[in-house]
Amino acid sequence: MPRKFLKRIMPDHETMREHPHLRKFGQRLTEPRLWHLNRRSVAGGMALGLFVGFMPVLGQMFIAAALAIWLRVNLPIASMAVWVTNPFTFAPIFFYAYKLGAWILEVPVGQYAFTPSWEWFSYEFLKIWQPLLLGCTIMGLLAALAGVLFVRIGWRLVVIRSWSKRPHKHNSRSGV
Repeated sequence: MPRKFLKRIMPDHETMREHPHLRKFGQRLTEPRLWHLNRRSVAGGMALGLFVGFMPVLGQMFIAAALAIWLRVNLPIASMAVWVTNPFTFAPIFFYAYKLGAWILEVPVGQYAFTPSWEWFSYEFLKIWQPLLLGCTIMGLLAALAGVLFVRIGWRLVVIRSWSKRPHKHNSRSGV
């Protein structure tokens, strides 16, 4: 079952509760729904994490953790799902998000060279932030929807398969 696999790869809630960055949330981390491994909680955590992962902000894991606590979905899954954007994927994801947003807003796609400086953020970023944010929001919503469908359908299929492998007990009554 998916639950056994997830329990094997996820840290236990005591370890997460004692983590230095998560300790500041205090008693809110004792909410059982944050740690339950059921189809609904995992799907909600996946959707939240994927959506936040597509947002061009710093501290995505902490944002996802805070929102998971507030929305009471699976905290570890939400925190891990933001890694859909990682050092290898963030550039193409944000590039295509910008192109999608520019296409929807019907603005020309410019050639912008990124340089991590205040001048770039104060001049160039102001030209691209609207298409980028729109594209990231749309891609984040689509990724969240795909994540929910993947978890719920996949979970259901694994449960059906495990039930079909169980030995069948025949309830035969005599005289019926």
